[in-house]
Amino acid sequence: MKLRKPLRILRNIILFFFISTFATAVLYRFLPVYVTPLMVIRSVQQLSKGEKPLWHHTWVSFDKISPHLPMAVIASEDNRFATHNGFDFTEIKKAMKEAEKGRRRRGASTISQQTAKNVFLWPKSSWLRKGFEVYFTCLIELCWSKERIMEVYLNSIEMGKGIYGAQAAAKYKFNTTAAKLSAGQCALIAATLPNPIRFDSARPSAYIKKRQGQILRLMKLVPKFPPAEKKEEKIKKK
Repeated sequence: MKLRKPLRILRNIILFFFISTFATAVLYRFLPVYVTPLMVIRSVQQLSKGEKPLWHHTWVSFDKISPHLPMAVIASEDNRFATHNGFDFTEIKKAMKEAEKGRRRRGASTISQQTAKNVFLWPKSSWLRKGFEVYFTCLIELCWSKERIMEVYLNSIEMGKGIYGAQAAAKYKFNTTAAKLSAGQCALIAATLPNPIRFDSARPSAYIKKRQGQILRLMKLVPKFPPAEKKEEKIKKK
């Protein structure tokens, strides 16, 4: 009898978690994501250091972002984004083999995983966060299209100190709009994404310029995103 109440409370908490997260994922399929946990955490960190919080973010739809930018982040971050189900097991196996050989750890997170982390979770890595990341990645892959995942990713990812998303990066790094970013500028942004606080796309180091060249070459090799047939379908619907 004594166990019934705690078990009932635990059951209700689990049910609330699954229902609320599923409902949020469905809503975010249609609604812009104006605030993420990372934006709040960064602002709190700046305040704790006695700094004025920087928070530059403007949501723009996918069709108002340069077509070069999704190609650049796919080339740089996740070559198989259009075809995997949220997890790139080929890259995971490579990372595991390199770890076994004692080499420097490499990331194997997909754009879907990074989007799940940015929108629903906190930045500091832990086994707990990784577990939740798997759940939320499956959830958005189930509820959202690949184009929607990319749209949210490009609008929410950190691209500099206090700069979040393509529109803010275009304005504060290149004095332009997300729609007018050139292939070279998009490649520079993508090159800095592993550490956008340390690396500055507006003032690229020799290393970032080298990465830019590599990304520009890869952009010509990876499949077009979104695929041409999907664009044709949209035109027909209009």
